[in-house]
Amino acid sequence: MKVLNSQQMQQCDREATNVYGISESVLMENAGVQVVESMDEYFGDGVPELIAVMCGKGNNGGDGFVVARHLYAAGSSVRAYLFASAVDLQGAAAENRRIAEELGVEIVEVPDAESWEKHSSYIAGFDCIVDALFGTGITGPLRGYFGSVVEAVNDSGSIVVSVDLPSGLSADSDEVFGPTVQADLTVAVAALKLCHIFPPAFEFVGELSVVDIGIPTAVIDAAGSTLELITPEECARSLKPRVADTHKGTYGHVLIVAGSPGMSGAAALAARGSLRGGSGLVTVGAPDSVSSIIAGLVVEAMVRSHASDSDGRLALAAKVGLLRLAASADAIAVGPGVGTSEETQQLVREIVVESPAPIVLDADGLNAFAGDPEALREVKPPCILTPHPGELGRLLSMSTAEVQADRLAAVRLLAARSGAIVVLKGYRSLVCEPNGKVAINPTGNPGMATGGSGDVLTGLLAALIGQGLELFSAARLGTFLHGEAGDIAAERVGETSLIASDIIEALPDAFSCFDPGPGGEAA
Repeated sequence: MKVLNSQQMQQCDREATNVYGISESVLMENAGVQVVESMDEYFGDGVPELIAVMCGKGNNGGDGFVVARHLYAAGSSVRAYLFASAVDLQGAAAENRRIAEELGVEIVEVPDAESWEKHSSYIAGFDCIVDALFGTGITGPLRGYFGSVVEAVNDSGSIVVSVDLPSGLSADSDEVFGPTVQADLTVAVAALKLCHIFPPAFEFVGELSVVDIGIPTAVIDAAGSTLELITPEECARSLKPRVADTHKGTYGHVLIVAGSPGMSGAAALAARGSLRGGSGLVTVGAPDSVSSIIAGLVVEAMVRSHASDSDGRLALAAKVGLLRLAASADAIAVGPGVGTSEETQQLVREIVVESPAPIVLDADGLNAFAGDPEALREVKPPCILTPHPGELGRLLSMSTAEVQADRLAAVRLLAARSGAIVVLKGYRSLVCEPNGKVAINPTGNPGMATGGSGDVLTGLLAALIGQGLELFSAARLGTFLHGEAGDIAAERVGETSLIASDIIEALPDAFSCFDPGPGGEAA
């Protein structure tokens, strides 16, 4: 699902009208009707009786007059407040104000602070307030008496429904610039905007509904957005049904290079994540110091011992054996718990560059390329990097705070410099291609901030690649499934008690949400 900025949204509106002949009036009518339908769904047992619709002078306000008209026709007692004079309105907005008034909707003009003083005390008497003050055109903090208007809305105790975005937010930013409407429901018109997704702006959105107002999909797809939200429908399309005449080799052989003294669990979790991700065969290449421990933790995986250094970590002497295993693998995961000794890091660099199969690089595997992400351009075929903000910062010689200050810019920079697909983990994990296209993952919860969670994701991604998914598709699907499993696990045990093994155990249920059955239909 595309995420558009204000300029792209305006372009879509123009193209819908100029190319497809869909008038501004039709788009506005559709928007208003969809808002009312979203309200019906939200309230369930009936839209409230007393409703105030706060209308600005732009198209967002025009949408508000359509909403007011339809709510009035459905039996609600509606008063529309116009925060301008009628003569200030133009086009479809002016027309919809006129129609609403002629059909009996009470309209009160509030063009200035003095007028607002006369009416502000009435706001708290409404059951529901529809916020149609400002739309995508806002670029900074609200000025003049609008701060007082927003404060009154937020203090009213009424249920608040925002049209397209809560007034005070910008479609182009996740920042909160000043006074902002705190919505209970936001109805995004035609497409998602940046403020709907990322903190701190999204905290003002409440429940989110995205509605179609008749702009052709081709127009939205051609708007030039490089940002999208991963959806369950997309995930369902990525999964293929298993056929009867198959065997374990059909579903990929994953090699996991992982583990060191004290970090056997990382290797085991990655292996279990890969197995639960559908991999037909999983082999763990581990140092001989811990291989027997890993074998005891994951009985379904094959474990191969390799030479270790004096600290028990993988030694350079393990290279030949690991590359021999890699030659028969369909995907390779490198890094969970391998350690950061100089010899092991050199081994990781050589294995990654010389591997014949696609690689998922995580944890200590990423640290082997700290400050030198361009070295990953030598990797053929390309790889997936799965850093948390600290690891991404080390790769780019940035602080974690700098990464978190602009996660989108940071993930795009690493993808461009490394030539790899990058999954920046964290709230709203980001999946980025080298060309700057970013997919945003909506699943997951704070309970997943626990040791081993990332190792599970690494194994899961390798499993999906091993089953033949293209890397960007595998990264999007795997990230979504990982978060979905975390959400299911949180429902079972709570966020506080959630551990990485809970995520693994919830993966079957996560898959079942869109795993195609024998007939190819998702559940």
